[in-house]
Amino acid sequence: MDDDELIAAMAGGDDTALRELFARHAPWLAARLRPMLPAAEVEDVLQESFLAVWRGACGYRPEGSPGGWLWGITRRQAALWLRRRGPDGLPLAALVGQGGQHAGDPAEAAVSRAELAEAVRALGPEGSTTQEVWRLMYVEDRTVTEVAGLMGVPEGTVKSRAHRVRQLMRAVLRQPVRDGGGR
Repeated sequence: MDDDELIAAMAGGDDTALRELFARHAPWLAARLRPMLPAAEVEDVLQESFLAVWRGACGYRPEGSPGGWLWGITRRQAALWLRRRGPDGLPLAALVGQGGQHAGDPAEAAVSRAELAEAVRALGPEGSTTQEVWRLMYVEDRTVTEVAGLMGVPEGTVKSRAHRVRQLMRAVLRQPVRDGGGR
C-alpha cells in the first residue's frame, strides 16, 4: 500500500496501517526533530504526532504529499511542546542551525540570535503585515487558514505574504558576516 492508502485505512480504524506509516516515516521525522528538541523529547513528540495523525486521518486529502502532511502535524506537535516548556526548553542546537555544529559555543549561539533578530527587523516595523505573518506562521506555528482568519484576508494573500517573508529572511541571512562590531 502507498501512504495515501495507509492513511485511508487508518481513517477506517486500521491500526496496522498506523504501525506501517510510523515505520516508514518516524525515522526521517525524528531526524528533523532532533535539532529542534532535546533528544529525550523526540520520541514523545513523535508519539503525540502519530496520535494526531490517527485522529486526523479522516480529514486527510490526498491532493498533497503525505510526507508534507505528516511533517506539518509533527512540526505543530513540536511547537506545542516548545510552548509548554517555554524558552528554556529550546536546545542550543536549534538556535544555531540544522547542523548544530556550534552547539557547544555560546558565542556562536549569540551571533545566530543576532542574525535572526536582524532578519526579523528586515521584515518591517513591528505590527506590519509582514511581521504579523511571520509571527503567526513561524513563531506561533499557525496554519494558512488560521492566519487568514485572524488577519481577515484571503488564504492566497497569506501565502504570498509568507513567500515574501521567506524571501526577505533568506536575503538577510545569506549576507556574509560583517567584520568588526558594526552590526
